[in-house]
Amino acid sequence: MRKLLTVFAALASLSLTNCGYNAIQQNDEAVKSGWSEVVNQYQRRADLVPNLVNSVKGFAQQEKDVLLGVTNARAKVGSVQMTPDVVNDPAAMQKFQAAQGELTGALSRLLVVTENYPQLKSDQLFRDLVAQLEGTENRIAVARNRYIKAVQDFNVGIRTFPNNLTAMAFGYKEKANFTVDDEKSISTAPKVDFNSPAPASPAPTPAPAK
Repeated sequence: MRKLLTVFAALASLSLTNCGYNAIQQNDEAVKSGWSEVVNQYQRRADLVPNLVNSVKGFAQQEKDVLLGVTNARAKVGSVQMTPDVVNDPAAMQKFQAAQGELTGALSRLLVVTENYPQLKSDQLFRDLVAQLEGTENRIAVARNRYIKAVQDFNVGIRTFPNNLTAMAFGYKEKANFTVDDEKSISTAPKVDFNSPAPASPAPTPAPAK
């Protein structure tokens, strides 16, 4: 009896392999892993925003509209559910991208106005925050590219015969991916330029003659 069960198990395993079931599982896990990394990096960026806003506020309080825009965009990002189910819901993915794109634009405007405040640009805390933001933007770009490739592999896999029959039987559908328009707006990291000449330091006051 045990041998018979072993044979049935082996046949079932062989059947699932040949119909692409195992490949679909592997690609599905790759998409989930890729999405987790995307969310992780976007969350890292969102966590930087309050400190960045406070740093700018200390030197440029009058830039209220810009500061408020970043704060509101950050709040909107936080209101979007970033669960793994997003990859199965094109509408939710579009909402996620729109919120992230709005925050990207708000951060770009914030960094542009900082050009008008040399003291802020030379502040070490601000420089550290901007460096972290730049690094995060690069990580986001890498995570997005890996996710896009994982979704491509999954979608191609479930549309290829005989995997498409297996996908249909188990209810697998194409995963949502980043669109070209959103790719253009979101993948562009905020421009940061510290190459502008620093303001000249005031000349030291000459010591009185003795």
